[in-house]
Amino acid sequence: MRRVALFALPVLLTAIGSGWAAEPTSAQDPSRLLQPMDVFEFETVGDPQFSPDGSDLVYVRRFSDVLTDRNYTNLWVIGADGSGNRPLTTGDFNDGSPRWSPDGTRLAFISNREDGAQIWVRFMDSGQLVQVTSLQHAPSRIAWSPDGTQLSFTSLVPRTPPQFAQLPAPPEGAEWAAPARTIDDLVYRFDQVGYLDTGVMHLFVVPAEGGTARQVSSGDFQHGGVFSSSPAVWSPDGEYLIMSLNRRPDWQDEPVDTEVFEYRVSDGAVRALTDRRGPDNSPAISPAGDHIAYLGFDDRYQGYQVTELYVMNRDGSGSRLLSGDLDRGVGNPQWAPDGRSILVQYDDLGMTKVGRFTLDGDFSEVATELSNGLSAYSGGAYEVGPDGQLAITWGTATHPVDIAVVDGAGAAPRVLTSVNADIMAARDFGEVEEIWYESSHDGRPIQGWIIKPPGFDPAREYPLIIEIHGGPFAAYGPRFDYEKQMMAARGYVVLYVNPRGSTSYGQEFGNLIHHAYPGDDFYDLDSGVDAVVDLGYIDEDRLFVTGGSGGGVLTAWMIGHTDRFRSAVSVYPVINWYSFVLTADIGSRVSKYWFPGNPWDHVEHYESRSLLSVVDNVKTPTMVLTGEEDYRTPMSESEQYYQALKMLGVEAALVRVPGEPHGIRRRPSHWMGKIENILGWFAHSQKPAT
Repeated sequence: MRRVALFALPVLLTAIGSGWAAEPTSAQDPSRLLQPMDVFEFETVGDPQFSPDGSDLVYVRRFSDVLTDRNYTNLWVIGADGSGNRPLTTGDFNDGSPRWSPDGTRLAFISNREDGAQIWVRFMDSGQLVQVTSLQHAPSRIAWSPDGTQLSFTSLVPRTPPQFAQLPAPPEGAEWAAPARTIDDLVYRFDQVGYLDTGVMHLFVVPAEGGTARQVSSGDFQHGGVFSSSPAVWSPDGEYLIMSLNRRPDWQDEPVDTEVFEYRVSDGAVRALTDRRGPDNSPAISPAGDHIAYLGFDDRYQGYQVTELYVMNRDGSGSRLLSGDLDRGVGNPQWAPDGRSILVQYDDLGMTKVGRFTLDGDFSEVATELSNGLSAYSGGAYEVGPDGQLAITWGTATHPVDIAVVDGAGAAPRVLTSVNADIMAARDFGEVEEIWYESSHDGRPIQGWIIKPPGFDPAREYPLIIEIHGGPFAAYGPRFDYEKQMMAARGYVVLYVNPRGSTSYGQEFGNLIHHAYPGDDFYDLDSGVDAVVDLGYIDEDRLFVTGGSGGGVLTAWMIGHTDRFRSAVSVYPVINWYSFVLTADIGSRVSKYWFPGNPWDHVEHYESRSLLSVVDNVKTPTMVLTGEEDYRTPMSESEQYYQALKMLGVEAALVRVPGEPHGIRRRPSHWMGKIENILGWFAHSQKPAT
């Protein structure tokens, strides 16, 4: 990846015209450009897990099937030296969460191959599969007991919702409609999941050879599910399960205020190990069982708060902060095998990395270039092996995600897999360059990346798309992005940047949008467009803007402040913050952390940040595109914006994608359609008037 510094660059204008449609250069072979059907060809990998002796890695491999138009996951295994890559499970199933037994003879995982999602165990010597559970509700977050005799997991314990209507029974043979459903929980639906079954998640154990699951936890509290990403961990003696959850009476109103608890496996006795106002998450117990590492912060109801690493004694005493000097949020703590240091995952300047903290607080970088799939968003996964080596999901701006091993701090990753070698050999991709420039608002340095079309010719002028990330507390980085590469394949230069509010630049930068989003991020984005235009190969009459979620918000904000864009596509945006906090799955949390309180108490504040406050300025032809099962930024938000644009006489289109949640990735053809609708709208706006 090349780097370009653009502080105070001179203007380099090249007055070379081009046709109305974005198109590849004449030297570019069209057959080598990305095609819409390629969405079915790309695969991703994740969740690498070392065998106990470190000789093998199991990982999850995700693929798409063109005939069923669905995504599936199977389990694969590969030697840590790169040999013997082969599938452990096959078929159109969703197999995931692989976890080795302590002796390495078995592999537990969750699969929907029969009876819905259940826990299965594969015997590694014979390949025999055994279904361990027969649960009514899906299990999650499985973990082996230290002696290999039990598996812990979480699952829903339903409760009967209140019923106020007493209806007579239907007559024999009658087919009445399904009865009405009563809801009495604050969070009753969640994106990617849908409407939640009434009840709470609890902690269970089950014999590893199968049998009746036994509930360990109790009380009307959520032990996982959509409310927690932290699994329970076993104490080395097998007597306790340690997990993070919220046992406050008002946990629905204050879901962030979690503590680390221990549950005695034998009788479910529970004891809190932490006690503070704020989250205490992701407990990881040391190999000797004498310390617990965990994550958290002192909650200030702030939009962005840096998650810190702490360590305490096993009994909860002596808690101390280890990561206070890093100024980067950390995640996924894992102990080194010798128990003398703790590894964490973190983002720095758009790059996802693994770092190490000693128990004295000394920090060092261990690995970099973690990738989360086919997107420029930060993220990825890592696993510590028994000898201290790391398995990571690795990728770069021009290489989709693969499994790699890092043998020591600073060592180059050894890439073990090549799951996309076929499609990568058959296609040409856009070159990616890093760019730094100054915001016109306050001179702050802003980082971004430029993707050039395959066969790029600096003597030509190209149309430009600025693609804006969501979050808004998230970050882009130099990772392979299928959607942006598709845009480049159509002849567009693509710019993506990390405006103020983005993570990986520290707490002060992230909180520049606290109670002020959208706002001055407009200048960060607009200055990025100026910086790329100044390079001399952009046609200023063909500028386009798009983005999803928070990027959809900022797309509408941009065209509410400038008419420089030829057209825009706002993808699953928030338009009216007042209605958003009353309909979205995270609305109650947003009102506490992104706003100073509930909308009826701060009407002017909400309205000043509403996209409807600037809609009267919009002249840009705009498409709004959203999934009909999006509960994060509900369809009603897009409908409001579309209706407002039409009432103002602005050229507009509303695209509704059936069955899709936030992100529009559930069905491959819908993902394809998302990209093609964006590019089709941009092409439409470039057609000469007839």
